Amino acid sequence: MNRRELLSGGVALAAAGPLLAGEPVRYPNADQVRLDPTFRGFIGNTPISRLFTNPDMYWAEGPAWSGWGNYLVWSDIPNNLQYRWLHEDGHVSVMRKPANNSNGNTFDLEGRQISFEHLTHRVVRYEPNGTVTVLADSYGGKPLNAPNDGIVHPNGDLWFSDPGYGTLSDYEGYRADTGSVQPFQKEAIYRLEPGGKLHQVTDEIMKPNGVCFSPDYTKLYAADTGRSHYPDAASVIKVWDVVDETRLANGRVYASMALEVDGEVRTGGADGIRCDTDGNIWSSAGWAGPGYDGVHIFNPEGERVGQILLPEVCANVCFGGPKRNRLFMTASHSLYAVYTNSKGAHFC
Repeated sequence: MNRRELLSGGVALAAAGPLLAGEPVRYPNADQVRLDPTFRGFIGNTPISRLFTNPDMYWAEGPAWSGWGNYLVWSDIPNNLQYRWLHEDGHVSVMRKPANNSNGNTFDLEGRQISFEHLTHRVVRYEPNGTVTVLADSYGGKPLNAPNDGIVHPNGDLWFSDPGYGTLSDYEGYRADTGSVQPFQKEAIYRLEPGGKLHQVTDEIMKPNGVCFSPDYTKLYAADTGRSHYPDAASVIKVWDVVDETRLANGRVYASMALEVDGEVRTGGADGIRCDTDGNIWSSAGWAGPGYDGVHIFNPEGERVGQILLPEVCANVCFGGPKRNRLFMTASHSLYAVYTNSKGAHFC
């Protein structure tokens, strides 16, 4: 029985696909694939909606929900701008240009936006008065590579990844012509204290990308996208135990991104990841074609329990909306969303 038959109770359904303006959609949506009958994150009568698309938006990334402003912000890295989608009426506008080729975005405990910039290889915070505060741009006397994604701990610490992608290509930022896949220093995950002190918490990962905490903040997950530059790297999501809210221990593989599709094992990759209140990890997935690209959902044990199939490579995800039960997905040229029975474990 294939995945579509699993979803429909044994009767294969035609894929409804993402809902575009004026198109009908049949429920249940066959592109919400339940691989484990115990997974209850999907709603049977909701579409996968394409909220916005633009052929000139080259690489949509870094979605983050502002509970204070009731809007979604995301980056178009190559075009050096940030977009905003308003919950009230779905209006989309350019929020910030230039944006220093920002990748990931999040919000701190006071509702201020934090962005991870490729062009300047720094982490910044946008203040209510419009000024920009540089939170971090170097470690150990050397520049950061290109901060990628981050999340705020309840104690105010900011944890973020630094794989270096923005400094490996002119296309998405400043190119560091060092001749190395480690532009300035070893790829790592960092913890930034509110007072400004920066700690490297682990470099035991090839290229750390999306990061998130477990619901109780006792675990940190990170997508490892090292296969992009290290041929022998595994395409996995890793997890560590968070000790005393300050350091990581017991690093291990949480889930593999390899998946059998139509009798063929495909190994795409994770990128942005988010956790729901049940401890499931919702991971963007791409670079492996139809039947794979979209979102993969893993239970707390690391078993794949569901998929959301998209017609474009998905770079990142976040939960948002007033009830934090809408999954937003940035995918290549488009922004998608779907309501879920699951709720995001954290606000951003």
